[in-house]
Amino acid sequence: VQLQASGGGLVQPGESLRLSCAAPGIIFSIYDMGWYRQAPGKQRELVAVITSGGNTDYADSVKGRFTISIDNAKKMVYLQMNSLKPEDTAVYYCNAALVRSGLSRWGQGTLVTVSS
Repeated sequence: VQLQASGGGLVQPGESLRLSCAAPGIIFSIYDMGWYRQAPGKQRELVAVITSGGNTDYADSVKGRFTISIDNAKKMVYLQMNSLKPEDTAVYYCNAALVRSGLSRWGQGTLVTVSS
């Protein structure tokens, strides 16, 4: 199963972007799906997660601005990002973690640049 992230780009502060992650073959009821990001010179960090049970959680820095969602029929995971800030600039990665297994899959990253 190959995760495929897309939707990154260059936007100005305050604008919005929606990232998409194609997750063919993933059974969302047994995977926690997450979006991570890695800024230059920094460690990869968790941005948002939606659990196998449908619960969501967000990094404090994006709460109220970002929303993670799933379209089970299309096998897609989305990250709606509003009110973007320059500090949101990073490569964003999607991740599928099989619950209670320690196993996870990563997609290739998509670059988000927020700059005026």
